[in-house]
Amino acid sequence: MRSAHNGGRRLLAVSAAFAATALVLAGCSGSNSGSGGGGGGTLTIGTTDKITSIDPAGSYDNGSFAVMNQVYPFLLNSPYGSPDVKPDIAESAEFTSPTEYTVKLKSGLKFANGHDLTSSDVKFTFDRQKKINDPNGPSSLLANLDSIDTPDDTTVVFKLKIPNDQTFAQVLSSPAGPIVDEQVFSADKVTPDQDIVKGHAFAGQYDITSYDFNNLIAYKANPDYKGLLGKPATEKVNVKYYAQSSNLKLDIQKTAIDVAYRSLSATDIESLDGDKNVKVVKGPGGETRYIVFNFNTQPYGATTPEADPAKALAVRQAAADLVDRETIAKQVYKGTYTPLYSFVPEGLTGATTVLKDLYGDGNGGPSLDKAKETLQKAGVTTPVALNLQYNPDHYGPSSGDEYALVKEQLEQGGLFKVNLQSTEWVQYSKDRTSDVYPAYQLGWFPDYSDADNYLSPFFIKENFLANHYDNPEVQALIEKQLGTTDKGERTKLIEEIQAKVGADLSTLPLLQGSQIAVVAKGVSGVDKTLDPSFKFRYAALSK
Repeated sequence: MRSAHNGGRRLLAVSAAFAATALVLAGCSGSNSGSGGGGGGTLTIGTTDKITSIDPAGSYDNGSFAVMNQVYPFLLNSPYGSPDVKPDIAESAEFTSPTEYTVKLKSGLKFANGHDLTSSDVKFTFDRQKKINDPNGPSSLLANLDSIDTPDDTTVVFKLKIPNDQTFAQVLSSPAGPIVDEQVFSADKVTPDQDIVKGHAFAGQYDITSYDFNNLIAYKANPDYKGLLGKPATEKVNVKYYAQSSNLKLDIQKTAIDVAYRSLSATDIESLDGDKNVKVVKGPGGETRYIVFNFNTQPYGATTPEADPAKALAVRQAAADLVDRETIAKQVYKGTYTPLYSFVPEGLTGATTVLKDLYGDGNGGPSLDKAKETLQKAGVTTPVALNLQYNPDHYGPSSGDEYALVKEQLEQGGLFKVNLQSTEWVQYSKDRTSDVYPAYQLGWFPDYSDADNYLSPFFIKENFLANHYDNPEVQALIEKQLGTTDKGERTKLIEEIQAKVGADLSTLPLLQGSQIAVVAKGVSGVDKTLDPSFKFRYAALSK
């Protein structure tokens, strides 16, 4: 699973079989209970992963969530080394009826600013997520949440629309789950980062002592954290943000920083793997990369002058016939990514290879003849003009090479004429939800280790992609699998969903990647946090 070269990494599948009526998660864990601050010392981490917002309601990207993981508490969280969830600031969590999930908080919880953390803050947190419903936020993860009751200061009752939701415990540990301080955050709009930092509205393992947006963040261990993960191994952590991955590589190479995490190029990783001063550490990865089609603005999309659903579908299918994932994985990513032939990545329960079966040569390779036939049958005039957008700073420096190769592959045989453009992430994240891009690059970093996390956010009606994909049959199947307690039956439903969205192709999956960090000599704990929770926790690191 951790082989550096064969690309055959598999994810650790999480058991989805939560009991229908009495799921009780024991409050004790093997970790330190978190009295006192950190373990001393200072550690510096480098990254190119940009922050959009550290308000949990205002962002749904890896760079922002990397900050949230350090500073906010969760009701449930994943212990180091596991994809499964246990109580974090909760004592217990259980289904008290098929549509009621009851969480009991630990007593005496406080934010770093001294404010009490009670059930009122928890209700406020989830109510505001749904009310704000930011297009770049994670509120789509809360689609099954109907309402919240708080009978006392330590009891929270989540009332669900679909009974026996097999993913709800994981949702509480996801980007929708960081608990915020109702005395600092706005109830109806995204709160500015500086107001959050100034208010010390944090109750996770760390507090933020200095915040220079996408430049430098200074963290200090929070002595009041009472959660699952225990006391940080390092008292102070600085995170430096890089505009260029080449500079990140130079700094880790000369050990000007202690850890480089997201995103070095595949060539840089290959080079650093032979450097005696640093160590390349790999972990299981659920990251996927794909092309999103906007059903309104793509060629023959619903709001275009030549709108035609059958022709629009043929365009998407022809693109699927032409892409050569194996070549992209090897040529651009040196095997740090592997081909992805469905919507659920390899290794998770229910994953299939539906796109290998439906498109290209039937064995994962491209087929120009098949693409040509698909377009001809639909009466599509070639070459199809396709505006394709990618992002140069959020998904690593190899995105330019990746999409240059995608353009080359799509233009095989003159079937497409691709207009390839790039935009930096802060603007990109706004444009993509505003129908600016007919087709565009996205990457997905999972919120939790369950197949549904690769289905619900993408294919429900009001989905995260905001790409106007709307298939009631798919939506009904997604709803059904959420409440199916029989594992075998749920797996069949997940496979059926992939078959249907594979035929529709609202997204075109390309690659699956692993987690990679590069550390200087003497740094330990990275292997502990590069785990199947997919959360990079600074508190595990020490030197």
